[in-house]
Order: sequence, then structure tokens, then C-alpha cells
Amino acid sequence: MKLLFSQIKLPKAVLLLSVCLTLFILPSCKKSHSEIGQIVFKETKNKIFKDIETDVFIERFKESFNQQKNKYKNPKFLAALYESNDFEPILLMRDLPNQKLSKAVDILSDAHAHGLNPKSFSVGRLNELLNKIYKKRAIKSIDEAYQVLIDLELTAANSITNYSNALQFGVVSPRRIYAQYYTETKRPDSASFMSVFKTKDLDLFLDSIQPKGKEYLTLQKALKDNIQVPGTNKEESERVLIVNLERLRWKNAPTEKKYVWVNIPDFRLDVIENGRSVLNMKVCVGEGRNQDYTDKLIEYDENDLKKDRPFNRETPQLKSLIHSVQVNPVWNIPESIATNEISKFAASDPYYLSNHNIDVFLDGQLIEDTETIDWSSVDAGKTYTFKQRPGADNALGKIKFLFNNQSSVYLHDTPSKEPFNQSMRAVSHGCVRVEKPLELATALFGEGAKLEKIKSGMEGKRTTAEDIALPNKIPVYLTYFTCWVDEQGVIQFRKDVYGLDIVLYTYLQKMS
Repeated sequence: MKLLFSQIKLPKAVLLLSVCLTLFILPSCKKSHSEIGQIVFKETKNKIFKDIETDVFIERFKESFNQQKNKYKNPKFLAALYESNDFEPILLMRDLPNQKLSKAVDILSDAHAHGLNPKSFSVGRLNELLNKIYKKRAIKSIDEAYQVLIDLELTAANSITNYSNALQFGVVSPRRIYAQYYTETKRPDSASFMSVFKTKDLDLFLDSIQPKGKEYLTLQKALKDNIQVPGTNKEESERVLIVNLERLRWKNAPTEKKYVWVNIPDFRLDVIENGRSVLNMKVCVGEGRNQDYTDKLIEYDENDLKKDRPFNRETPQLKSLIHSVQVNPVWNIPESIATNEISKFAASDPYYLSNHNIDVFLDGQLIEDTETIDWSSVDAGKTYTFKQRPGADNALGKIKFLFNNQSSVYLHDTPSKEPFNQSMRAVSHGCVRVEKPLELATALFGEGAKLEKIKSGMEGKRTTAEDIALPNKIPVYLTYFTCWVDEQGVIQFRKDVYGLDIVLYTYLQKMS
């Protein structure tokens, strides 16, 4: 049976003792707070902070945080952090002594060394607040003293975590700005956010997150030395370096010992093993919106700046695994090509389809007599499906390299070799045409029975498609760099054929 306390009659002396014990025990359950005012006074020698009362500070800190939290980049993480610390200032207590916080702000002030704007990290505001707490007559009242410390804590927490995330993960998420970006790219999470507050030495931590790759350091130095890109002015050169430094900060770099690397603006494919290119060749990529390079790297000017709007033939950026090849491939002609090209060619030439070995299907059934179809109909390309049979004139050549992706692109051979002699090789419908398909197959499969089967299929006169699986799947990266460092340490520059530099630079500017 449960009894209410009021139902139990106890001697007055026992009741008095119980109340005293309760009053003694309850405060001891609360978190014991640091003497905030004393710590700040000891560092700054500013007597006004002697009058700071810790409990009052904490209540005002809660109130200010709730009023301002929407202006911070990661308000949920900050809220969870300070709630777990009973709203005691973390950076002030840990890093204000010995001017560690001032040194951290100096590091943020040098953000331009990474192509970033120090204004993005409120450097001016942080210096203003720091100067105030060290100047004995700058703060006029105790109320202002509370607010200056609160603003310094919250501004520093927001700025330093933003800087940490920018250097470790990049300022922008490529998936958010590019419509055709499908490469897995790690973004900041609670663990990366908390690393700023868990470190014992903030300055050492901020030094440690400096990207240390040779390529990044070389581009950094080029930015510092005002290296000029051929054919551009100083400002344009700086922007090229800035956007490519940002790409290098994205957490999407290969970690595998062997992979296929295609750099779209370079029109080149490399097979990389143990960090070195063991095979390279020219490629042709999809047509882009900036074919004539008339767009300057100034601003991406679309009405709805949520994502870029690519030309529909641009090769996407992606990472996947090459799992097999098809020798003597069948070309399943995409609906866009069927509508914009094939049906129009068929309308003007009744023998076009048969001359190019193209079969036509309706609801999966082969149409025997395609000459009876009205190809001038607007929806003919959508009503029918088209497949080009294997053969010497097949648009995919003698072999295609398959990997899963949502854009239905692949690497493939081509019967049209002339474009490989052009400097501008953005000429395909989106897939990547390779200059040396047999050499690529050899690099992927190695010597053996499967490679011999590929060779005989490509060199023979067979017209039957055959799928051959790779013994081990090989990663493939379709990437976009307009500036990088080659194996000899030389900085290479290429033109922005898809205008993606323009898109990225616009977002970087808006976020600063």
C-alpha cells in the first residue's frame, strides 16, 4: 500500500531534519559551474568581469542562444552541445586563457590562403569582440559585459566549426548544386562538428585540418603567387584556382589501388594503379552548354539558383564499378536520340533504318516493315523503341564497358575515329568514347581466357553480342577538374566546357 507523506505522523524534530537534508542535497545534484567571471578577469585583467555571476550568465546565455540560433549554420548541433554542457561557455573557458582563442581567429583570418573569404567566418566580428574584452574602458556596463561574452562564445563556436567543416569537407555540397552529380561525397556530421570542442589544443587542431595532399598544396602556392592561367586575366586565374581547391576539399577522392579516371574537361582517361597512370588515352565526352567557351567565370545567372541546368548531353559526374563488357554490343537507342535524330532521319530517308542495322519495336514486338510507319509524327520517337544490331557501323563500336548508374552512360568503342584528332572532344550524346578500347580491356582483365575471348570477338566478323564479366569489379570515376597537378608536378589548366566552374564559383560567392 502507498501512503502519502501527509498521512505519516512524524516527530517535529525528524521533519525539520528531513527538510534540512533536502535543502543540502538538492544543490549538490546540480552541475557545479566554472567561475566564468573570474576566469575572464584573470585573462583580460578587465575588472568589470569580476561582477559576472555564473548563474545569471547561464540564464542570459540560454535566452540569447534561443533568440539567435536561426542565424547559425548548425543550430541543432550547437543546441545539443550547450544543453549537454548546462549552457556553460566552452570556448571561453578553454581557449580564452593564454590567448588561444585569439590565435585561432588569426588562423581563420588567413582563410584566403585556401581561396576562402575570411568574412565567411565572421573574422571582423570576432576581432571586434576580442578587442572589447581586453580594453578596460570599452565595455560600459555589466549588462554589456554579459552580452559581449555571450556573443564571443556563440560567434566563435559557429565560425570555427564552419571553418573546420570547410577545410575538411568543402564549403558547398556538390550534390546540392549540380544536377548531374552522382559521386558519393561525405559531408559533415555530428562527429566532425564536435571535434572542435573535443580537442585539447584548438590551434593544433586547426593546423591539423590543413589539406596536405601535394596537389592541394601546389594549387595553394599558385594562388598565393598569383599564377596566371594562359589566356585569362589575373582575376579569372584566381577564380579557376579557387573552384578547383574547393573540389579537392570534397571527400570523394579515390581510395582504391586501381581505378579508371576520366576527367571530362581534359577529354582523357587514365587507368591508375598504386597512384600512377599505367594507361592513358583520349576520350570523347558529351556535348556541353559552354562548347565555344564564351561564358566567362563570373556568375551563374539562372533565375532559380537551386541547381544548375545542364545541357541534356553532358556527361555526368559519377563513381561506379565496371562489372562487365559487351563485345559486339547492341545499342539500345535512348528516347531523346530516337525523337531528335533517328525518327527524323527515317522520315527523310526510307532506307535509313535498314542501312544502319536499326530494328524498330512496338510494345516489345519487332516491326518487320518500318516503311509503313509515319516517321514525321511528332511522337514517333516515343511510341517506338530502337536497337542497332552489332556490326562494323554500330555507334558503340566493337565493345562497351558497363557500370551501374542512373544516367545510362558507359564507356565504349566507336567506328568514328576522327573526333579523337580534335582538341574539342565534347561531341557525344553523354557516353564516353574511348580511343584505345582493346588496351583498356587488357588493363582491366589482364592476360587470360577472358581477354582472348574479347580479342577474338572484336577482331572477328561475328555479329552476336556477348557479355563477359570482370573477375574483379574496377571503380570508375567520371570527374570534372579544370585545374590540377600532373605526375611531373606541373599545373595543368583546361577550359570550362560545361560551365561548371561558373556554377561553383557563384555558390561560393553567395555563401560568403
